[in-house]
Amino acid sequence: MTSHAASAGPLRVGLVGAGPWARLTHAPALSAHPGAVLTGVWGRRPEAADALAAAHGTQAHTGEAGIDALLATSDAVAFAVPPDIQAPLAARAADAGCHLLLDKPVATSVAGAREVADAAGRAGVASVVFCTLRFAEGTAGWITEQAAAGGWFTARALWMGALFAPGSESEFAASPWRREKGGLWDVGPHALSVLIPVLGDVTEVVAARGPADAAHLLLRHGSGASSTVTLALDAPLAAVGTEVEFRGERGVSALPPGGGDALGAFRAAVDALSEAARTGVAHPCDVRFGLRITEVLAQAEAALGRH
Repeated sequence: MTSHAASAGPLRVGLVGAGPWARLTHAPALSAHPGAVLTGVWGRRPEAADALAAAHGTQAHTGEAGIDALLATSDAVAFAVPPDIQAPLAARAADAGCHLLLDKPVATSVAGAREVADAAGRAGVASVVFCTLRFAEGTAGWITEQAAAGGWFTARALWMGALFAPGSESEFAASPWRREKGGLWDVGPHALSVLIPVLGDVTEVVAARGPADAAHLLLRHGSGASSTVTLALDAPLAAVGTEVEFRGERGVSALPPGGGDALGAFRAAVDALSEAARTGVAHPCDVRFGLRITEVLAQAEAALGRH
């Protein structure tokens, strides 16, 4: 793996994306991070890239030439664009020798996610997929503790949002890919990022449709445990919530609060990428793990299509 030596100074990180997620989380976290320098912002809309770059005292880029310019001045690239725009740009960044801080899902097709994973492997660059709960201070340690405890019989996970409900004020309601792909692809990666480290890889997937965009999954895991997952973005406002619980030999363990600090979690993800780049040791939540998430969700999507 290509390494970033500590003596080389702060990690130079370019940002691909200038929408709400980039504006609310990525840019402020990167520009304030003591171990990183925000080298520039690339956006599909020049006016958005200009505004975000100006707000954080960096360079704005757009178009094909802009991507090349951003890669040339960066050790790593953080992505805040729709998954199927992210994937080819991330493969391009890896080919240019840049480490990857990816958003979830890596892609909504197995071929797209595999392209990124293969490019990162060829180039020997580090990668981290930003699944918030894996990096948030209040939840990351809890996930590690449940994985170490073992002895789990079953688990239940629920991620229910109301992006498209009347009265919703979420900026992400304007996201075409979220409206098209629904909760399965937007919040499904969050659920899998918690369940798989604790219960093992998914070995069997059963899926059924619920109301609106809701999807219900029944998963079998490598440990022998099973889990049930409910995912939605188009639930009523009063039904919104996130829950995870494991049940087994030691009783019941529920996800603690504290997973909502996206800024703090993203700073921790930057630290994780920097460490992986410095040491050459792959992070557990890297692009290969992101590929596996896409494979499981694609299998669920295919099962939903048969009903």
